[in-house]
Amino acid sequence: MSRRILALTAVLTVALAILVGLAVRKAALQPAAETTAAIGGPFQLVDQKGATVDQELLKGKWSAVFFGFTHCPDICPTTLFELGQVERRLGGKAKDFQAVFISVDPGRDTPQVVGEYIANEAFPRRIVGLTGSPAQTAAAAKAYRVYYQVRGEGPDYAVDHASYTYLMGPRGQFVCPLAYDLTPEQIAAKIETAMRRGSRTEAC
Repeated sequence: MSRRILALTAVLTVALAILVGLAVRKAALQPAAETTAAIGGPFQLVDQKGATVDQELLKGKWSAVFFGFTHCPDICPTTLFELGQVERRLGGKAKDFQAVFISVDPGRDTPQVVGEYIANEAFPRRIVGLTGSPAQTAAAAKAYRVYYQVRGEGPDYAVDHASYTYLMGPRGQFVCPLAYDLTPEQIAAKIETAMRRGSRTEAC
């Protein structure tokens, strides 16, 4: 075998090894992407008007889904206040946007209590408040991979819970997380980017 053929064989071998390595790496990373995309799913809850709703509520809108509770002293009102600012910053695009507040405190947050809470003028105008039985709440939180835990006893107990918000696309699918430390300007920019790029995962 000539030196030229040997050299060509060596080059092809190295190229093949690189391609195989890239394929293996892509396959190894794929499960993480699938896990992220698994956020969201079926739920059945009650809105602030007492009507039973499910995941169809998310269809046709870009939804900022946040889990909290009405007795929350800081994270929840801050998040909803900032989403109110986001809604205003979206301008005409706000007609395609809604905030969805899901209570993780079914013991105190009746539909009436939730309705009075989200009526705050500083919160988004286009907001839906949801609550339900303990089982319904647990199922919704599990679908969205949301942590919450009752802390303390008596009527003034607190509920520890996750602080992030999920942006869901108009088909009801997860798009990207909206971290608590983002400013309203940054959140609005992410939502506008997602609206521009489409509702695929990590569009923003």
